[in-house]
Amino acid sequence: MALLEISSLDLYYGDAQALADVTLEVPEREIVAIVGANGVGKTSLIRTIAGIERARAGRITFKGIDITRLDSHRICDLGIGQVAEGRQIFPTLTVTENLEVGALLPRARARSGRAMEEAFTMFPHLAERSGQLAGTLSGGEQQMVAIGRALMTRPSLLMLDEPSLGLAPRVVELVLAVLGEINRAGVGVFLIEQNVRAALGLAHRAYVLEQGRVVGQGSSREILADPGVRRAYLGPLAVEP
Repeated sequence: MALLEISSLDLYYGDAQALADVTLEVPEREIVAIVGANGVGKTSLIRTIAGIERARAGRITFKGIDITRLDSHRICDLGIGQVAEGRQIFPTLTVTENLEVGALLPRARARSGRAMEEAFTMFPHLAERSGQLAGTLSGGEQQMVAIGRALMTRPSLLMLDEPSLGLAPRVVELVLAVLGEINRAGVGVFLIEQNVRAALGLAHRAYVLEQGRVVGQGSSREILADPGVRRAYLGPLAVEP
């Protein structure tokens, strides 16, 4: 059984259709990437899974439970963590206080101390700045806080929307390496990432989204070798794998 399954999902904003007949799955303990240009519905997809947007049609199941109509706080407490685009940390709270917000969920409270230790082990830089206001951190450090806060919820599935956006290359490498560690620890990862080469290098499988529709799917190796994908997202000189 897949960890997350989406079947024939439609989403509208008023009369404008953002997602059309989207069907995909995230197997347990795998990293799945969504590849696509800006404005094709990638963020809408994550927001619908998280319960922030309401699908007009289709079904979303997580661990065999239908979550299509559940409120976002219930979806989160079932074990879906989210790192939104732009990080959305609390700038006037300290690093530690931001992380503690993630442990407010009922599923996370009992192991909050252990989860905090794990977050600081994963991001030693944050341990050094535990008492610093999050709004004074660099963009890379704020992304580490956002990921750490999501991990404090003890997720079975971690969804990330453009985690490398605006970060220096060395920080991007660190973030992607951490996502690999998280996955090896048993957490499924659902990744939206503009850096297509990096995303496909990390993921086990991928889906290509265009105009709200899935137009391609397969292993990351297969998607990366597809001439159309390479031409669209890696440039005209990258057609040959």
